[in-house]
Amino acid sequence: MTARIFHSDFTYSFPLESGRKFLRLYFYPASYGGLDASHGVFTVTCGPYTLLKNFVVSQTAEALNYDYMMKEFSLNVPFEWLNITFAPSRDVSSSYAFVNGIEIVSHPDMYSTDGTETVVGQTTGFNIDNSTALENVYRLNMGGNDISPSHDTGLQRSWHDDSNYIFSAARGVTEFAAPNVTVSYPTGSPSYIAPLDVYNTLRSMGPNASVNQNYNLTWTFSIHSGFSYLVRLHFCEISDFVSKVNQRVFSIFMNNQTAEKGADVIGWAGQNGVPVHRDYVVFVPPGSPQQYLWLDLHPYTPSKPQLYDAILNGLEIFKINGTDGNLAGPNPPAVPRPQVDSGQLSGSNNLKNHKAIIGGVVGGAIVALLVAVLIIFIVYYRRQMHKKDFNTNDDWLPLSLYGNLQSSGSAKTTTTGSCSSSRPSNLCRHFSFAEIRAATNDFDEALLLGIGGFGKVYRGEIDSGAKVAIKRGNPLSEQGMHEFQTEIEMLSKLRHRHLVSLIGYCEENCEMVLVYDYMARGTLREHLYKTQNPPLPWKQRLEICIGAARGLHYLHTGAKHTIIHRDVKTTNILLDDKWVAKVSDFGLSKTGPSLDHTHVSTVVKGSFGYLDPEYFRRQQLTDKSDVYSYGVVLFEILCARPVLNLTLPKEHVSLAEWALHCHKMGMLDEIIDPYLKGKIAPGCFKRVAETAVKCVSDVGSDRPPMGDVLWNLEFALQLQESAEESGSGLRAVTHTHALIFLNPEALYKPRS
Repeated sequence: MTARIFHSDFTYSFPLESGRKFLRLYFYPASYGGLDASHGVFTVTCGPYTLLKNFVVSQTAEALNYDYMMKEFSLNVPFEWLNITFAPSRDVSSSYAFVNGIEIVSHPDMYSTDGTETVVGQTTGFNIDNSTALENVYRLNMGGNDISPSHDTGLQRSWHDDSNYIFSAARGVTEFAAPNVTVSYPTGSPSYIAPLDVYNTLRSMGPNASVNQNYNLTWTFSIHSGFSYLVRLHFCEISDFVSKVNQRVFSIFMNNQTAEKGADVIGWAGQNGVPVHRDYVVFVPPGSPQQYLWLDLHPYTPSKPQLYDAILNGLEIFKINGTDGNLAGPNPPAVPRPQVDSGQLSGSNNLKNHKAIIGGVVGGAIVALLVAVLIIFIVYYRRQMHKKDFNTNDDWLPLSLYGNLQSSGSAKTTTTGSCSSSRPSNLCRHFSFAEIRAATNDFDEALLLGIGGFGKVYRGEIDSGAKVAIKRGNPLSEQGMHEFQTEIEMLSKLRHRHLVSLIGYCEENCEMVLVYDYMARGTLREHLYKTQNPPLPWKQRLEICIGAARGLHYLHTGAKHTIIHRDVKTTNILLDDKWVAKVSDFGLSKTGPSLDHTHVSTVVKGSFGYLDPEYFRRQQLTDKSDVYSYGVVLFEILCARPVLNLTLPKEHVSLAEWALHCHKMGMLDEIIDPYLKGKIAPGCFKRVAETAVKCVSDVGSDRPPMGDVLWNLEFALQLQESAEESGSGLRAVTHTHALIFLNPEALYKPRS
């Protein structure tokens, strides 16, 4: 075995065509030239990406019981050169770097996403593009044998048997394609995604429906914490008796969270013998360096399918680089070496040794028994958690799945059976549940205004006729409990014309109810598209946006502490009977950073299409995240279309991305709401469009503060009013690229 040894930094430069490449590095741990294998500690970088850091091949291979190691990465080469640098560790004396082989294979851009890929357990999408580097950590052929690189689709990938990763003795059964089922890619579909051998075999739960309903088909994978992972699942129905929708339907869970409910391979593919794949992103928060990613399949009983079963043909898992370009994880712990004391081998100590051995065996047996009991308990508890999950609405999981109620500020009492409140009584009015039932005519569905993430919203009357909106939460949701508390704490302290007013709350008999001012005109969304309401005039749309901007500006600067809304969207901008805009739904709100901090580190939450990409990547929340979402709202009122529309061509799916592209091409005026054609003053359109473009800048520091946004929209309104008063200027809108936020006070006197 030969290797290239580096005692100082060394860079390989490969001239290549631009595009995606598989980079494979091969390592065989050995003592080369008499060097100590444990001193082979080094870092490998490629452009802005750290692929390996202080990597110890001998330690890693021994811990994993590998003879040799291959690390595979997917990288984009933008400039026709690929530079790979090997650097011995500065922290280890006499360290060196080495490599046994380097393989580079071009591959199609087949792992990119458009920002709509599901992030498991979150309401956000994830974008994988040319700036993303991936490390393949697993590639498995479920129910089949290993597939060598020569039998891949030309991309020289290795696929491995999945049997080593199945959890517990419930291994399911392996199946092969029926003789009368031919697996083939549909016309126009790429054939390089996975070899047909992957789709010709599968692992299923088995033929016994009653057994299948009481267990999960589970795989576990050791991974590094603190990274996001792209999980690609490959499916193909290869049974001749499964050819229709709702014959075999199942749920997919990753790390005890629902990734997909009601997965129906025939529904996706259209017929049996047709391969499909589904991508998911799983974020593994920082913690123990080595954690396990759990993948579970279970029959989806609510649809009452013909077969209570689940299948999987293949799997790929990729680690996604962090915001700093890092892909490197820690080395696994070194395998402990047995210590032998030669003095204990003398004849005078033989009796003591025998006693020690007997004691050690007995003690070891006891410890092994305790460990076995603990494992059985963990497995049983995990199964029970899943059983609860399968019988529960996925949007409202029982609090008991997540921990003690006291962590959410409430605890179950033993005397009355009600939930004792932790809410200060002086924040706002407290309603009894009897008052709430009376106000809503016992929650009459005829009074239902809508259903949101927290629960149902009813129209009601209190105090002899005063109209209110009453939001009733689902008591089974921990998220609902948290949002309930946040909403009260935020709104009870805030009063502003453009923030919805909280009148009171009810927390009785484990009910969570919030009472607001009634907003007679509903949400802004209801007046833009998919509605029977007449279209709003442009000036009215602009005034509504200005009102919402004032509300957000107050949250960011007018309260005692900066408040970040975190869920700005057109359904959270409500309109009263006089069309006054009010920002609502503060359940996800967070208090902003203190003066000596720039951001708040937090779990990513928000809504698809509105979510700040920088916040998603870095998980660092600032008020500029609200600015991004607000910029999407501006495009929404201009174009009157959903922020995400999966029925459109890929480049049109995201409103923000499509609008930015059209602005860059000088054709933004071509995608605005047809109702607005010829009704927007060119100067006003230019100001609003450029403000929106600036708001959705990819980097938060490039976005204006809400104060500047407000001034620019106020100025745009003045331009619109001037054009309407003069009776001229309402021509076809024009476009420009430049936007400079000047001091608005030098341009005009702000409106009161």
